[in-house]
Amino acid sequence: MTSTLRHEGAPRSGENESPGEIALRAERRPGRWLALSVLVLAVLLVAVDATVLGLATPYISEDLEPSGTQLLWIGDVYSFVIAGLLVSMGSLGDRIGRKRILLGGATAFGLISVLNAYAATAGTMILARALLGVAGATLMPATLALIRNIFHDPRERSLAVGIWGATASAGTAIGPIVGGFLLEHFWWGSVFLINVPVMVVLVLVGIRTLPESRNPNPGPWDLISVVLSLSGMVGVVYAVKEAAAHGFTWPGAATGVLGAAALTGFVRRQLTLPVPLLDMRLFRRRGFSGAVLADLLTVLGMSGLVFFLSQYLQLVQGRRPFEAGLAELPAAVGAVAAGLVAGTAARRLSVRAVVSGGLAAVGLALAALTLLDRATGYSFIGAALLVVGVGAGLSFTVTADVILSSVPREQAGAASAVSETAYELGAALGIALLGSIVTGVYRDFTAPAGTPAMAHESLGGAVEAARQLPAGTGEALLSSARETFVEGLRLATGAGAAVLLATAAVAWFLLRGQRLDGSA
Repeated sequence: MTSTLRHEGAPRSGENESPGEIALRAERRPGRWLALSVLVLAVLLVAVDATVLGLATPYISEDLEPSGTQLLWIGDVYSFVIAGLLVSMGSLGDRIGRKRILLGGATAFGLISVLNAYAATAGTMILARALLGVAGATLMPATLALIRNIFHDPRERSLAVGIWGATASAGTAIGPIVGGFLLEHFWWGSVFLINVPVMVVLVLVGIRTLPESRNPNPGPWDLISVVLSLSGMVGVVYAVKEAAAHGFTWPGAATGVLGAAALTGFVRRQLTLPVPLLDMRLFRRRGFSGAVLADLLTVLGMSGLVFFLSQYLQLVQGRRPFEAGLAELPAAVGAVAAGLVAGTAARRLSVRAVVSGGLAAVGLALAALTLLDRATGYSFIGAALLVVGVGAGLSFTVTADVILSSVPREQAGAASAVSETAYELGAALGIALLGSIVTGVYRDFTAPAGTPAMAHESLGGAVEAARQLPAGTGEALLSSARETFVEGLRLATGAGAAVLLATAAVAWFLLRGQRLDGSA
């Protein structure tokens, strides 16, 4: 592979080069790294936005006074819409142009963020979150697909994907830190307004630096497939989250069945269309299917820790929001560092060694966290989070690279969307399955006489209820609630460890012989 920079005395362009090397050199864009900086800005904002809402929810609830159902929709509708539209938007970008859909989606994301910040009613907030999900669904697949089309050198692409993944990891850590700082000094709408200046920079620089790319023979954008994909994913994700929150209910089960039927119809329609929205033949490739499955199960296994760790740090150990955000920083540091070296490590060792090793490391770290108690010192928590970050950074970066290198460039948008959909579905399933362990254990905690019912719904509810009780009774309530919450968190973390270790074994088998340059 020819180097991007030539030393003095090296042969001039074209001398002693193979046709493939000449073509590769010709395809290298001089502004590709600046273009990458635009793409990672988009990833950063989506990652930050996904994490700040949890911190802002108590303030939004106090200001807008939503009902219990409305509060659930404020928290969930964004992920519902993103999960339902990722494949459709990735395919649309393949058809109309990935640069066009990225810049259009970024502009919409900035404008709708203002609507989120100044929502005056719970209904307006739900609508604003849904619209933000539509805009967000255009960004993630487009960024990864553009990386596939900008970086043709496999090693450069591996580094670019590593930077992309590291930025996403950094965003999930920066979100709580920035959000905690803003909430301690400004009103809750400020956590949405931070999107606006970043999106302005993204659009202005992206217009000049990003190349346009699309499928040269795209075929029509099948609206029936779009409706089936949206209704299917929303139905399944809604049913999973409903089961996590309320257990089995007939409306939730019916929604899940309808969603599964819609997804079945979507798959069958893709197999009959001459130019499908999503080419289902991609899943015949063992590397592609193995990478997607590994991503889904990894997110599922980590969801218990990710979803409840912030509550543990704040409501059990008494840390302020900003301090809790800083406490989670080692995971992001580990992920960033690992993401930048993952491609090199996968080439020197093997894809399956790096992915399986990373997943096993996360599993062992989660197993160690089953030793948590209310007074666990931060050095132990921080070290475990660092290992989680390193393992996840290695795995996610390499699987993203495998997914991109497994498909033709013209299908990069749809393939990237499948990868992102795996994350969303894994998170929904993880919160449902592992979250139900935590909530199931927590609801049965022993409470003093006269404890309000809301104390059994969540640890936050117990904190609120304790304020309404006499000092001694309130302290007894909190002590029992916190102890039971930690017990549930330990069980969920142990279940997540089992999922990660099993996923490591599955990845070792499915990624056998896979290489990052696409030649399996």
